[in-house]
Amino acid sequence: NAMPKILHGQTDIYVLTDLRLSRGRQLEEVADKLLSSGIHILQYREKRLPAGKMLEECRMLREMTRKANACFIVNDHIDIAMLAGADGVHIGQDDLPVEEVRRLVGPDIIIGLSTHSPEQARAAAGADYIGVGPIFATQTKEDVVDPVGFEYLDWVVANIDLPFVAIGGIKEHNIGEVAAHGAKCCALVSELVGAPDIAEKVRKLRKAMRS
Repeated sequence: NAMPKILHGQTDIYVLTDLRLSRGRQLEEVADKLLSSGIHILQYREKRLPAGKMLEECRMLREMTRKANACFIVNDHIDIAMLAGADGVHIGQDDLPVEEVRRLVGPDIIIGLSTHSPEQARAAAGADYIGVGPIFATQTKEDVVDPVGFEYLDWVVANIDLPFVAIGGIKEHNIGEVAAHGAKCCALVSELVGAPDIAEKVRKLRKAMRS
């Protein structure tokens, strides 16, 4: 299973798409720049498109990520993830329960679950990884939860064996601190899809994580 290996193996960056933050660039161009910069995990997260359009974009990203040997995750839309042959699906606390999603997708698809508290992390049995956040305040998501800060992240590092991705307001100036608290994988949206030079931003983020 690609995901846990990536999360356990190396300090890395998990990127979520958002067309509204991509400086007018097409999805294909942004994805190409990310993948050619060595991004290994890409999540498709677009909220406002018709399902047919989402499926078309996900099939394109599936091809691109396969060629780049990267992991492809679809946010929320289990049906689209399955139809596009994605590696995984990422769900939130208000979506179907993990065990029901597992019944739909079968044993081989990665399931990620967003969590915002110790109770939610403890209840994440059956997921392959969890999202931990939002660490900082974020404007990227509409139905956003209050920031959980480092307290919850520290708790997860100490108590949870599942791989996890830190998310929420993570930028070049604070990613080093997030890594220092034990996050081996950090999810970013605007900081990367909105970067004028994506490859340069990936280099700077990796450097900041290692420092």
